[in-house]
Amino acid sequence: MDSSNKLGLIGKNISYSFSKKYFEDKFKKKKLSDFSYEIFDLQEINEIEEVFLKPSLLGFNVTIPYKEKIIDYLDALSDEAQKIGAVNCVLIENGKKTGYNTDAFGFEKTLIAHKKPHHDSALVLGNGGAAKAIQYVLDKHHIPYKTISRKSEINFDNLDTETVSENKLIIQCTPVGTFPNTEDCLNFPFEALTHQHLVIDLIYNPECSQFLLNSSQNGAKTVNGYYMLEQQAEKAWEIWSFQKK
Repeated sequence: MDSSNKLGLIGKNISYSFSKKYFEDKFKKKKLSDFSYEIFDLQEINEIEEVFLKPSLLGFNVTIPYKEKIIDYLDALSDEAQKIGAVNCVLIENGKKTGYNTDAFGFEKTLIAHKKPHHDSALVLGNGGAAKAIQYVLDKHHIPYKTISRKSEINFDNLDTETVSENKLIIQCTPVGTFPNTEDCLNFPFEALTHQHLVIDLIYNPECSQFLLNSSQNGAKTVNGYYMLEQQAEKAWEIWSFQKK
């Protein structure tokens, strides 16, 4: 029997995705036999046009590398998505496609759970769609930050130990080190980390990335992206299921 409510995930090379199992388990638990969750692995963003043609598509999650590119294909954005400039959740209602950003919600929950008063300035590693949600949350909490990316003024080649010492909150937002390339790691002066540092890596697969491993070996407190992922998924479910009531 064809499910009358389809959800899914769009991204590129995403066979490892957490979302499918997470939502299928949720459907079972809630006895929602009329829901299904599909992986849409797109080589190019314009393939999204075909996804939109699927009947009974209620919405989908968006992951790397399409969180910013998807915006051109949507009809409306939530306030957060508008301010962040990145979307990771889409709701389709009566043909209208609205983009949301639940990454910000997930990261904020993570930050509040682990942050201490001395984590009062941050380094954001990466400048893609995920980093934009992190920057939004840091702004909201009045935490000044520097963004380190390949093309920024301070980049992975010239980031010095002093800058790392001064900023006690480090958020790794790039996909470097994600399964299956688990041995990859950003070029980073780990020796500047101390037990006062909080290092959050948005990667959840593997559970402990090479970046987190190197950070904990230098005494930093480390947190992976699993709780954030879970929280953003719950928020996405709220967006989709509330529309069904």
